Amino acid sequence: MQEQYRTVARAGVHESEINRSRFICALAPAATEQEAQEFIARIRREHPTATHNCSAYVIGADAAVQKASDDGEPGGTAGVPMLQMLMRRDVRYAVAVVTRYYGGVKLGAGGLIRAYGGVVGEALDAIGTITRQRYRLASVTVDHQRAGKLENDLRATGRAVRDVRYAESVTIEIGLPDADVDAFRAWLADATAGAASLELGGEAYGDA
Repeated sequence: MQEQYRTVARAGVHESEINRSRFICALAPAATEQEAQEFIARIRREHPTATHNCSAYVIGADAAVQKASDDGEPGGTAGVPMLQMLMRRDVRYAVAVVTRYYGGVKLGAGGLIRAYGGVVGEALDAIGTITRQRYRLASVTVDHQRAGKLENDLRATGRAVRDVRYAESVTIEIGLPDADVDAFRAWLADATAGAASLELGGEAYGDA
């Protein structure tokens, strides 16, 4: 698995005008291929009179799913350069739709490739990206007396506290980089005088 990946910080829109054609890039995070396709369909509905609504998306931290559509532009001049820009910027779990309103001046294949790839790059700069780090999910179980201080200590040391559940004892769910597990186990034993237990779970991605 990838140790980390970048994705779009939020959904957003960026517009450029090139030789009188309007290029409107809509970007959004997408957790699944279905989410990406639904976003593309929504943008198409918002721009029914556009000349083209070209799209590209990358799903998976390892970019397992990559799709691109030229939507009527000459083959390889729109969707592919959009996809290449997402890949070049290491952006994953993201979808881009570039809506073009033709302005009367033909750009030629090279011009189209530069325009479609370029507006995606500009949109990524304008909207911003965030890095997600691979974590091991871990549950720390501790008694009520120590729970409050332990939670504060975890947050103070920059640990990603994901959830806190109160029952007979208190379970604090955290995210740990794999490389930190042994050091954290030692820290936990020290911080709670051996009173807390640590259980490792699966893997997930969180904010780096």
